[in-house]
Amino acid sequence: MDANADDRVPPAPQKPHVVILGAGFAGLAAAGELNGAAVRTTIVDRHNYNTFQPLLYQVATAGLNPGDVAYPVRTYVKRHAGVRFRQGLVTSVDLDAREVHFEDGGVLPYDYLIVSTGATTNYFGVTGAQEQSLAIYTLDDALAVRDRIFAQLERASALGYAKGELTIVVVGGGPTGVEMAGTLAELRAMALRTSYRELDPKMARILLVERLERLLAGFDERLSKYASRSLARRGVEVRLGESVEEIAADKVVLASGEIIACGLVIWAAGVATNELAHALDLPRSRGGRIAVDEHLRVASRQEVFVAGDAAGTPYGDVLLAQLAQPAIQTGRHAGRQIRSLVEGSATKPFRYRDKGIMATIGRRSAVAQLPGHIRLRGTLAWIAWLGLHIFTLIGFRNRLSVLLNWSWRYLSWRRGPRVIVGG
Repeated sequence: MDANADDRVPPAPQKPHVVILGAGFAGLAAAGELNGAAVRTTIVDRHNYNTFQPLLYQVATAGLNPGDVAYPVRTYVKRHAGVRFRQGLVTSVDLDAREVHFEDGGVLPYDYLIVSTGATTNYFGVTGAQEQSLAIYTLDDALAVRDRIFAQLERASALGYAKGELTIVVVGGGPTGVEMAGTLAELRAMALRTSYRELDPKMARILLVERLERLLAGFDERLSKYASRSLARRGVEVRLGESVEEIAADKVVLASGEIIACGLVIWAAGVATNELAHALDLPRSRGGRIAVDEHLRVASRQEVFVAGDAAGTPYGDVLLAQLAQPAIQTGRHAGRQIRSLVEGSATKPFRYRDKGIMATIGRRSAVAQLPGHIRLRGTLAWIAWLGLHIFTLIGFRNRLSVLLNWSWRYLSWRRGPRVIVGG
């Protein structure tokens, strides 16, 4: 027998392991709350960067560089004690064994799981929508849209055009659709006036199709009407109360029977649950989102929390909107609750703090609906929108780069668009 056996120090018990699926708004917010807690935290994502989705449409219209809206996850992680990053494509989650399985064969065990996988594009079963339209939900999506827009212009300049090749149809009258349509109209007007003067501006149509009777359904009706008028002034043709029946390579067929010849369809009509979240054997709420209790836990799996777009978070008689602020707040709450459990405290119900909603329509035109029945529109709302988005961007370099890009675009507006290349 070893004489020193009784003097050996037993190994310290391992800290509970928290795995966060997704490095979006919710995932990083949760990791931030777990910083310094008595846990080991691992953020998992197929990409090694966080994407600032609210500005993807500006990448798609060459207003910003891809790097302006992407932030390295490892740069975030190195500033947070006890947080690590695992890049990889998750193929499944064994909820009974508490393991995350990866495409590369790796397995990651967990004690607590935060599902913050975000959402993906919802095509609502429209024939040809997934195959023939382009969405703007990822950085790759935005780059594909940008390349297609300028390829259209160059092809028309070189080979000519007959009908519809320069027409872009945007489907969906929510904030993404409105922002995309307004920016496209301004981009095309300036591009044809300066860089593509051989093309007929009348052939470069921008149409926005919305199945409801007004744009920006979540906003005050007066702001919706302002958005419609502002888009019309920019030359956008707005079709309200009209739905898309079919999308082909060179046309859009509306439910009314109208056929619109076009060269590009941008789908901004809605989001659906991410494929991974959808595959998990967990209870569902409306829209296919994962059902959670008031603490953001899954009732049948108390070690599983859900945050962001994947969570069916109750908000009065509806579910919380799939937007950035709800994602950030639910992510923070999920992180806090796990921290409380590890420290031996009880969890607390989630309470959403409404900070308002905004949408920009174009240069010096936006709408803002803020708490306290504050309604802004025009230049003041546009300045508020600019300030909020610069403030919310992750990383000083990204904030500075976006500020400089926006300032340069504002000052050099009449000189035409500055096409930004590189992926």
